[in-house]
Amino acid sequence: MSHLDRSLIAGLPQFQGMEPHDLDYVLMNARSQLVAKDAVVFEQEAEAHSFFLLLDGHVRVVKTTADGQQVIVRYISAGELLGIAHALGRTTYPASAIAAVDCVVLAWPGRLWAEFSERYPAFGASTYRTVGARLQEAHTRVVEMSTQQVEQRVAHVLLRLAKQTGKKSEDGILIDFPISRQNIAEMTGTTLHTVSRLLSLWETRGLVRSGRQKVTIVQPQRLFMLAEGRLPKE
Repeated sequence: MSHLDRSLIAGLPQFQGMEPHDLDYVLMNARSQLVAKDAVVFEQEAEAHSFFLLLDGHVRVVKTTADGQQVIVRYISAGELLGIAHALGRTTYPASAIAAVDCVVLAWPGRLWAEFSERYPAFGASTYRTVGARLQEAHTRVVEMSTQQVEQRVAHVLLRLAKQTGKKSEDGILIDFPISRQNIAEMTGTTLHTVSRLLSLWETRGLVRSGRQKVTIVQPQRLFMLAEGRLPKE
């Protein structure tokens, strides 16, 4: 395998402050993988043999419940770690990761997790911040599911995705990866029919524009007010 260039990871928070020889050591133990759109990076409950860094693309993290329902837990963007079961004290992956677009990942053997965390303080601190942020996000979603109307939940999810991956377009803020109405339903605990109805309604009200696996938020402030329950019914 050709040598991976340290510039791939040098600017990322997980590797901040590392000397060039440290970066070289980290990369020497990594393998790069191309993951085609809709291919699985790792599967729920499989042995956590590796942890990964997403270099390019977007990955959706999907949990399958005991009764076979699929729930999209989150989307992961370039520069983020995934498959960090070891940080949770687990030997298996708690969910599956599926490429939302063609992706490039770096993979390390799981046995190196403890070594990296011990040798490189920035790596350990950054990964535990990641775990904390994802836990906080999970708590927020549990509260939303318990207390909010479905239209508020869908609005919150769209706003979160726009904040994470949004790109300015001539119409507004484009969620910059393919996302279907079924994906949105799986993120918000509702049905495809409900999501389709809401997006069509919001489109007529000028809040969003949606096409085939594309969503643009045209009026983010009004969508935020709707998410917070402060937009008058029309």
